[in-house]
Amino acid sequence: MAESPISLTAKHPPLLALGFRPFFLMAGAGALLSMLLWILELRGIVPSSAYLPGSLRHAHEMLFGYAGAVIAGFLLTAVRNWTGIQTPNGWKLGGLALLWLAARLALFLPVPGGLIALLDLAFFPALALGLFKPLWQGQNRVNRVFLLLLAGMMGAGFLVHLQGLGFAGLASQGLRLMLDLVLLTLLLISGRVMPFFTRSALSVSQPVRRPWVEWMTYGLGLTLLPVHLFSLWSPFGGVLLLALALVQGVRFQGWHHPQVWRNPMLAVLYAGYLWLILGLFLDGLANFQLLPPYPALHALTSGAIGVFTLGMMARVTLGHTGREMRASSGTSLLFLLINLAALLRTLLPLIDPSRYALWLDFSAGLWMLAFVLFLGIYGPMLVAPRVDGRPG
Repeated sequence: MAESPISLTAKHPPLLALGFRPFFLMAGAGALLSMLLWILELRGIVPSSAYLPGSLRHAHEMLFGYAGAVIAGFLLTAVRNWTGIQTPNGWKLGGLALLWLAARLALFLPVPGGLIALLDLAFFPALALGLFKPLWQGQNRVNRVFLLLLAGMMGAGFLVHLQGLGFAGLASQGLRLMLDLVLLTLLLISGRVMPFFTRSALSVSQPVRRPWVEWMTYGLGLTLLPVHLFSLWSPFGGVLLLALALVQGVRFQGWHHPQVWRNPMLAVLYAGYLWLILGLFLDGLANFQLLPPYPALHALTSGAIGVFTLGMMARVTLGHTGREMRASSGTSLLFLLINLAALLRTLLPLIDPSRYALWLDFSAGLWMLAFVLFLGIYGPMLVAPRVDGRPG
């Protein structure tokens, strides 16, 4: 079947013109509010959730809420570019965004657990349904792997909600599965965009893509899924994680050019990838009980996911609103803040665990400040028409 062209005549509010707009806006607000509520909950100011108590709600909202929104916004935008086929916009995009929002609000409202689970579990199938036609009709069949990743994310959510509904204590496995799937998505997307972005921005660079590195990246990443599903901490998992960290170091070296650090729009992505490598390495050591687990998990979440996704949201927003790909001073500052937040959350508790609460508070404050800046700088771009008058 021939690919249908993107409609250039449909009129929608700018916020609903393309998927990155509502989802990046909601991701930024969600990252800010979720962290604020988590800190207030730790201080006893906000009551813990009866459905997902303690850190379960915080982890769920950062992975299924924040990361889920970023992935949705990116895919709804990128798939249209990859295939030339329109992804949901207008009222369909609005409905998808409202479903995500309803799932977030339900966790904080006195509603039945079944409704919370239904709203949350419906999001990834709805997103997959919106992407199915362009991915299936697009010429590159490899892109269809994102449908499998979205199905896996729904399955991970199902494990979390089983515990919330009182059937089985599988929330930890579900959260780890979701983390692994988000990281696998990051590995897929970075493999596509980072060599391209580097080559486009630096004429002197020649990024190298080694087939054996790509095969090992995805092979090791996929193998970790069942390993973590059946055993969250094991020596075999540690071997896989250390091997994956080593392979990502080789991958990073093939893309890297020293001048990337002079370009904040590139540097933030490379910094996020370094956090990924560090997180995998620390996680591998934790599986051998050589380190506590939480510094590794926060290197992967606040570091790799937080830094990389914030960089991608800024980049996609600039590019798809018709602006120059250049970091303002405010953008450079928010990139610095998100990295400092990850540093305080990950490494300082290892160096000085006696001040853990202090590092947590400072890290949370820097995280929230970074997203305040993101919303202040990029929020107006997300709700306004493209500056070049083009649709999208």
